[in-house]
Order: sequence, then C-alpha cells, then structure tokens
Amino acid sequence: MTSKKVKVSVCVTTKNESEETIKKLLDALNHQSLKPDEIIIIDAKDYNNCSRSEGRNLAIKKARNEIIVITDAGCVPRKDWLKNLTVHLGGAKAHPLGVLADVVAGGYKMIAKNSFQKAMRFYLGVSPRKFDKNFMPSARSMAFTKTIWKKAGGFPEKLSGAAEDTLFNVNLIKAGAKFVTAKNAVVEWGMPTTIFNFFVKDGFFFLIFNYAVGDGQAGIWWHPVKRFQSHNIKILSIYPRYIIGLLLLVLSFKFSVFALLLYILITLYLLYSYKKAGIYGPILQLVSDIAVMTGFIRGIMWK
Repeated sequence: MTSKKVKVSVCVTTKNESEETIKKLLDALNHQSLKPDEIIIIDAKDYNNCSRSEGRNLAIKKARNEIIVITDAGCVPRKDWLKNLTVHLGGAKAHPLGVLADVVAGGYKMIAKNSFQKAMRFYLGVSPRKFDKNFMPSARSMAFTKTIWKKAGGFPEKLSGAAEDTLFNVNLIKAGAKFVTAKNAVVEWGMPTTIFNFFVKDGFFFLIFNYAVGDGQAGIWWHPVKRFQSHNIKILSIYPRYIIGLLLLVLSFKFSVFALLLYILITLYLLYSYKKAGIYGPILQLVSDIAVMTGFIRGIMWK
C-alpha cells in the first residue's frame, strides 16, 4: 500500500482502445509493487470526443488525491514504475537522498519485435542516452502534484493534436515547478507492426503528423530549458532541405552541374538516414519529413 500521508491517483485518457489494451494496462497497474489508491480512466469517446488535454484534465479533476500519475492506455508499466515515480513526490517512503519535487519525468521503452519497428524507434521517441536531467516528461510516464497542475493551468485544452505535454511542461516551468527524472520508472509501449499500417490511425505517419500539429498549435519557439533547440526550430530546419532540393531539380534540367550536386546531396541524405535507422531509414526519413512539414503547417493554420 502507499504511504498513509500521501495517496496516489493514476489518471488515464483513452479513445477507441481495445479491451485487450485496457486489460494489459489494468493488469500492470494492479500488479505494481506500490499499489495505486485510485485509477481513473476517461474514454474521450464517452465525453463528446474530447481532446487528450480535456480528458486528462477531467480525470485529474475527478481524482481525490494530491499525487497524480499520468500514462496512456497503450502503455504497460513495469512492476516498480509507480514506486519509482512517487518516491520523489513523497508517495512512498522518504526518498533516501531527500529529493522531493513537483514533477517527475518517468522513462519509457519502445517495444520492437522486428527490424522495421527497431528502425521506427529513432523517429517516434527519445533515445535512452538523451534521458538526462534536462529531459522533459512525456505524458506516457509522468507524475506531479495536483497543486502544481492547478498553478500551471492544467493541460492546454486549445491543442487539438498531440504535444499537449510539451506545452504543459513549459507552463510548469513558468509556474516554478521543480523537476526530477526517474529513469527507472519505466512504461513499455508498442508501435505500428508493419509497413502496411503506415498510414492508418495511430500508424507511423499519423503519429508524427499529430505531434507536428500540436507543435504548430503550441507555438513554442524558445524553450525555457532547450533554448533554440525547441521542436519548432528543429521543424523549421526541415523545409530548406526540400526547397533547396526542388530548386536544384529545376536547375538541373538546364545545367548539368546542378544535377550532379543534387545527386551528391541525395546520396548523402540517404546515407545519413541509413546510418540512423538501417535499411528502413530512407523511407522512414522521407515519410517522417512529409508528416512533420504538413502537420506543422496545419497546426499553425488551426491556431
């Protein structure tokens, strides 16, 4: 059981999830080494197709406890996930180092069963080596106090796409929240299984597209922690590649030297994507770039 002083509410937002997916999550939560005092699941479909942020805020409002833990229905927490998250918030025994925080960033592992999924990991998540003190929490695995959630204004409901946790994190920083990372608080989540469901709902293309829509709507150009390495600045750097490539293609019809230059640049880009993600790298890179560029433009237009 959790500490008598502090109780924990696990809040989950779902939409059109299968019974099997929900069952896996509930089984994992019920077998935690530190049992949750409350589990709240909000099905967005039952609440007028509310957004992720609206669903998360609704679940948190209904929560009876001060310590809030967030994950998604497609995730499966490891046995010590809840304990390793809440120890930083006072939800378990006192932290051995006396480290207490307002927000805890848990880790996540992308489960890959084949070479295609292994390649996708480089485009859908953060590499474990980048999980450091500056890592910003993902809504797949994070915990915070209800007090700081209120102070930050809750999850931003103006976003229709993903990236609600990105803007929420910025608002938490502005609210003066103290962040701690808990690399050993891990949830596992799967990815599209084959190239055939590339473009279906929650497939590779639409996952990245929705992230980019959210980034465009959030409008975070200067990140308080990452500075000029915000998602938006990184996205902007993609467009010049294709603009230059298109110009070189047009010029190559008249000047052969531009055709040679275009060939060299394409070869380098293919080698870069191959080195990054193996044999599937080139196609994943192209699809990812298209999804990001189109999603970002749509997000800006939907502001």
